[in-house]
Amino acid sequence: MTRNRDFAFAGAVAAAIICAFSIASFGAHSSSPQSAPPPSGYHLAKKLNLGGEGGWDYLTFDSRKRRVFISRGTHTLVVDAEGKKLGDIPNTQGVHGIALAQDLNRGFTSNGRANTVTIFELGNLKTIREIDVKGQNPDAILYDPASRRVFTFNGRSHDATAIDAKTGEIAGNIPLAGKPEFAQADGAGHIFVNIEDKSEISEIDSHDLKVVNTWPLAPCQEPSGLAFDVAHKRLFAGCGNRMMAVVDSDSGKVVTTIPIGDGVDANAFDPETGFVFASCGEGTLTVARQDSPDKYTVVENVPTQKGARTMTLDPKTHTVYLVTAGFGPPSAPTKDDPNPRPATLPDSFTLLIFTR
Repeated sequence: MTRNRDFAFAGAVAAAIICAFSIASFGAHSSSPQSAPPPSGYHLAKKLNLGGEGGWDYLTFDSRKRRVFISRGTHTLVVDAEGKKLGDIPNTQGVHGIALAQDLNRGFTSNGRANTVTIFELGNLKTIREIDVKGQNPDAILYDPASRRVFTFNGRSHDATAIDAKTGEIAGNIPLAGKPEFAQADGAGHIFVNIEDKSEISEIDSHDLKVVNTWPLAPCQEPSGLAFDVAHKRLFAGCGNRMMAVVDSDSGKVVTTIPIGDGVDANAFDPETGFVFASCGEGTLTVARQDSPDKYTVVENVPTQKGARTMTLDPKTHTVYLVTAGFGPPSAPTKDDPNPRPATLPDSFTLLIFTR
């Protein structure tokens, strides 16, 4: 009996200890704050000095040949996925963007200073012809596979020009409500473009060449970059007031907003990972996770480099490419330019490659 009693006592003590530990453990967990989302995993894999003079704007990734097209002010630079220089498309004066028509083996650049589009062969990068867009300062540019037309969005003349991608002939001109910025196509004949100075987004019928809807983006102000989750019909507009507006492309309703960094000029969506990106000139890359089509969580604000405001994405490897340069002090203010930008340091143009 004594031995059994000793076992019973020892069991009771052990049970009490386990119970006390469980209560303490439960209390510790229940009182701790909810765990933060895991980091995105994005980090700087390569920083390459590409050099050269001039400014820059949009980047475009060529998924088929795994190349990056980079606008460089007076010409368009082409590098491979590792950043090695492959070629150059000369005389694209004031180039802003690059559009690729893989089915036609053609590329197109929007030359803002010349008010033209350069058509080139995707294989050898040779210029085919240069055409007048009949608009002022063509900025964003895209290829719409549904209509097989290229659209330029002309910032100074507040309109869009449609070009037959095969013949290079002008198909028409579309008046817009204000200054257009970036645009996206759904592949079914609908194009969406940010109207920066009106804080709106317009929908264009790419076959009939007319605006069919214009929607306010409040509380978003001055939208610039634009990405698209085609499957869930969600547009992501990067806004000048440090947010990204998520827009239902059917109704035009802003379903939610995502906080981002300052100075956004480009956005991207990765359908495989569900990540939404905003490249911000302050020197951050906001990465948000799509929890559902109407719910998003900021995962991380990845440090990049000051001035890295535009980006492109390789959807196969999930690699992000950004460009920037070194900056010196701004020049003295003048009457014509009361808020001058910092001067770009010579030969400091840089490609940043971020991987997971």
